[in-house]
Amino acid sequence: MLLLKKKNIGKVDATGDGTGYSMIISKHYESYIQKLKDKGKENKIKNKKKKRLFAYTFRTMDLKSKIYIAYGTSMKSEKEAFEKAMKMLETLNPDVELETIRLDRYYSSPGYVDKFGDAMVYIIPKKNATLNGSIKWKNTMKEFVGNTLEYLGQYYLRNNSENGFSADKKMLGWGVMQKRNDKIDCALKTICLWHNLFNFGVS
Repeated sequence: MLLLKKKNIGKVDATGDGTGYSMIISKHYESYIQKLKDKGKENKIKNKKKKRLFAYTFRTMDLKSKIYIAYGTSMKSEKEAFEKAMKMLETLNPDVELETIRLDRYYSSPGYVDKFGDAMVYIIPKKNATLNGSIKWKNTMKEFVGNTLEYLGQYYLRNNSENGFSADKKMLGWGVMQKRNDKIDCALKTICLWHNLFNFGVS
């Protein structure tokens, strides 16, 4: 909130997207080890087996300042991370108000579009998209068909999210080394904080 106030961020043209961070979590499998011992392979036993997992984060970025205004994390899915980011957005009202937002095709459905209230949502319709849904969904589809070139020009500003993720991972790495869920959550939020400080101009 301090950064947003310093930047005078109020009405926001935004982009939103999710990404994953890989983790290597070591777990002890006693039953697995015992089976190997029973087969006479004691000399080849490893008392730990590594399992690769992913942690997910969804971030909403202000296009002008490139600052993340809301974000969520999850060990389960990008969808859960999105829901947490939406709750964070709610806490910013009325200080921060979304004017527009751009989302990838995963969120191209009436249910997601309706979550953003009066904000204009730019999405690419799925192949099986219909006009079934709210007035907001119908108006979104109408804008896509009736003003396609300008609409796509706005939509493809979404690449700012991908550029932000790429810069974050180049600076801070593609993985998370923490094991406990609360520490993983803290690490992902810290990445967002470093991103915002960097774009704010703090070294």
